[in-house]
Amino acid sequence: MKPPYETKILQNSNYTIQLFLDYFNERLRVDDYRGNLDRIVEELDLIMNNNSFTKLIFYSKSEHWRQLLCKGFELEGIINGFFNGSDNYIMTTYKKNERRSTEHWIKENNILASIKTNKKSLGINKIVSNYIYRKANSKDAKSLAGLYEKVFSIYPTPMNNSEYVEKMIKQGTIFYVVEGDKELVSAASVDINSKWHNAELTDCATLPDHRKNGLMKYLLSLLEKELKDQEIYCAYSLARALSYGMNASLFQLGYQYTGRLTNNCYIFDKLENMNVWVKDLRLSTSE
Repeated sequence: MKPPYETKILQNSNYTIQLFLDYFNERLRVDDYRGNLDRIVEELDLIMNNNSFTKLIFYSKSEHWRQLLCKGFELEGIINGFFNGSDNYIMTTYKKNERRSTEHWIKENNILASIKTNKKSLGINKIVSNYIYRKANSKDAKSLAGLYEKVFSIYPTPMNNSEYVEKMIKQGTIFYVVEGDKELVSAASVDINSKWHNAELTDCATLPDHRKNGLMKYLLSLLEKELKDQEIYCAYSLARALSYGMNASLFQLGYQYTGRLTNNCYIFDKLENMNVWVKDLRLSTSE
């Protein structure tokens, strides 16, 4: 039985490719590369054809995205400053029409438009005092797994597995959590890429009864402070395009919408589009 995902490095005289093989979400992602781009694309085609992947994601450097465009890729998003200050052009291609087709695009555009015209609650709301906000540790793994299982019936990674969560924390993933009513009610994490000095804010979850209290915005601000303390200034997040609350939180914290990834992963209850949000933490000030 294959694991949900694995990483591989392919290397020969023509190229070096760092790959993320995501079997659960049926996608192949190029996280880093150098060498002959024509040979790289040929190798990627072979891997796609020999597996059940239906989407190929290529994290392209600025000098290569047009070359990939000529090879049938399309630009779905940009993460500004991803490669030590240089932009990441997220290029994609598909193997099946149904993976490329999406029925909610206009609805998702309308959600974005509504968020951007609503100027209320910019920044961080007043902290609700009956909650405890803190950094998580490995002892929280079971409670975190329980939270993700309650919030998401499907998630792109096995966050409902306490052993997996504990391994993440021990390997350096930073989680912040909110406690209320003697249980974890909200959580978010940050995944730091130390080579390219960027970080993804992810694993955002809040129990339904505790939403609309500004918990997630405050958790994200705590994670941002962790990043700035480590001199990581490129922060980004992928949010369900159908989620008004998560997209609104990122917009209100000063993140910029820079694209949408079609049918990017299984989350909530199906394959969903994910909005790309980016923030340059050098330009943000402490609240």
